[in-house]
Amino acid sequence: MSKSLLSLAITAAVLSGCSLIPDYQQPQAPVAAQYPQGPAYSPAEAANQAAAEQGWRQFFHDPALQQLIQTALVNNRDLRVAALNIDAYAAQYQIQRADLFPAISANGSGSRQRTPARMSQTGEAAISSQYSATLGISAYELDLFGRVRSLSEQALQTYFSSEEARRSTQISLVASVANAYLTWQADKELLKLTQDTLAAYEESYRLTSRSNEVGVASALDLSQSRTSVENARVQLARYTRQVAQDENSLTLLLGTAIPANLPSPQLLSADLLSELPAGLPSELLQRRPDILAAEHNLKAANASIGAARAAFFPSISLTANAGTLSPDMGGLFKGGSGTWSFAPQINIPIFNAGSLRASLDYSKIQKDINVAQYEKSIQTAFQEVSDGLAARQTYNQQLQAQRDFVNANQDYYRLAERRYRIGVDSNLTFLDAQRSLFSAQQALITDRLAQLTSEVNLYKALGGGWNEQGSQKVEVSKEAPPLKLF
Repeated sequence: MSKSLLSLAITAAVLSGCSLIPDYQQPQAPVAAQYPQGPAYSPAEAANQAAAEQGWRQFFHDPALQQLIQTALVNNRDLRVAALNIDAYAAQYQIQRADLFPAISANGSGSRQRTPARMSQTGEAAISSQYSATLGISAYELDLFGRVRSLSEQALQTYFSSEEARRSTQISLVASVANAYLTWQADKELLKLTQDTLAAYEESYRLTSRSNEVGVASALDLSQSRTSVENARVQLARYTRQVAQDENSLTLLLGTAIPANLPSPQLLSADLLSELPAGLPSELLQRRPDILAAEHNLKAANASIGAARAAFFPSISLTANAGTLSPDMGGLFKGGSGTWSFAPQINIPIFNAGSLRASLDYSKIQKDINVAQYEKSIQTAFQEVSDGLAARQTYNQQLQAQRDFVNANQDYYRLAERRYRIGVDSNLTFLDAQRSLFSAQQALITDRLAQLTSEVNLYKALGGGWNEQGSQKVEVSKEAPPLKLF
């Protein structure tokens, strides 16, 4: 009995040697071989270490930010879902791959039946019994043209895609936490600047009010000074709200409350980030998980064409069992009680109103769609990196100019205040100097935030954020999940 089942499995394995999956050809990258050059870009430099291999602890210098990223990697719900999706697709692959093997099951049954006298041929009531024990294969498809293996390959590539999607989710999470933290710190600095400016405005208003009482300052001067105070109060309420909302956004990303033992944050003006090497566009094909995920989806679509092609050919399924059959329990395993059955079935498609052709056309169209999506992911990555490189060079120039602008406004403010207090200039000039300085200081903080955010986004665009330490290599297993036989 067991020898016949083993022979059947070996025969099926020998026959299952054909695959109709088209040969996979990686599409050409629809981007230039080099990143853009011009006034907005700094000269290209050789990279000693790819950005994707630069750990986020190495890239982000602020200990507070490092702790927040670590907290998010443990508690963020989107990352948990991405990890669970890997397990889900691994299970789907396991289900699909199991069809490559015969499903062997053991079955035991027994029955006793009483037949009334008027229904019995002997005219007497009769009791009959039947017991059986069988081992069999149920509806096992011989994969002669690779249909089942094509579906298994499709499930495997989808599983690989889910692994890359998990990497992409983590990289996006690291960048999102960093940007949320930097925004939070920028708004806190803007709030502190507004508080200090409001205190200066209120002091100026108090002095102007005293001058008005003694007839030195006019009512117009007093009214103009008050407008500055009220405008600062508006800004104070605005930044107070933004700081609270920043904390809420950060809490959502972390998946838990902001740690109470968070180290003291560094100022935005500090050296918060490491320099990033850009490398070549071709490196993105192996560094960006979204590009790798798109390619695995393309391979899955390619495998589905093989399954659609195999549907045009005959399919053979086998059902067989062997065991013992006896009218009494004691004779179930005695000689002469053996029984077996063998029921092969062949299905030959003859007429299906074009459904098989439509299925094949659909698979080919899906592959073309995935080719376009793969190419679009490459173009998007190229554009994001190019934007980051342009931002790097221009923000350096912009920030230096903005710092010089703040210094010039500080000189203007000191001179205007001195000249106003000694009665040389009007209050209008002094108020203009106050507002110009406040606006310039706000713009400096905002520009610094934009620069840091662009560097974080460039780190993300280059595939950085997957490793914690820079010594680790970006490697993702491309082995199928282990097959569980039981």
